[in-house]
Amino acid sequence: MATTADIRNGLVIQFNHDLFQITEFQHVKPGKGGAFVRTKLKSLTSGKVLDNTFNAGVTIYPVRVERRKFQFLYKDEAGYNFMDNETFDQINLTDKIVEGADLMKEGQEVEILINAETDTPLTCELPPFVELEVTYSEPGIRGDTANSAKKKVDVSTGATIMVPLFIEQGDKIRVDTRTRDYVERVK
Repeated sequence: MATTADIRNGLVIQFNHDLFQITEFQHVKPGKGGAFVRTKLKSLTSGKVLDNTFNAGVTIYPVRVERRKFQFLYKDEAGYNFMDNETFDQINLTDKIVEGADLMKEGQEVEILINAETDTPLTCELPPFVELEVTYSEPGIRGDTANSAKKKVDVSTGATIMVPLFIEQGDKIRVDTRTRDYVERVK
């Protein structure tokens, strides 16, 4: 057991019969009344994000989780298959657990959050940036827009990304996996 003083970003807690990861928090001490902690919680089972306010000193129930490095092997009808880099054990995850799956390449290293008490996978996190090759790109036509010109391209994993007009088929680009935004062209 812990209190609201132990809240930090990334902490996984049990709340309302579900597991939530704290994505943001702010400790507020108003001039009048007691202190409280505003939090933004993301459900690890459904992916929903909710705002919750805890009074200062309230007991919270942290869950012990481990971050393990896995390698993405392949996708089949059962889901996504990963291999543990240390033990070489293979696990299968469903589409619901894997976020940004269309940005994953075979052989790519990911981090999987595992509940240490029950040894069940909770979420799969891609690295912040991935490098992908553009497989299809329409020619960019200048004058189409009033501000920054962008076009859609398909990348080697099957995802569609918005990029600047100068990106051509065969270019390698870096993509932010959290926002799915184009970052830069890779040499």
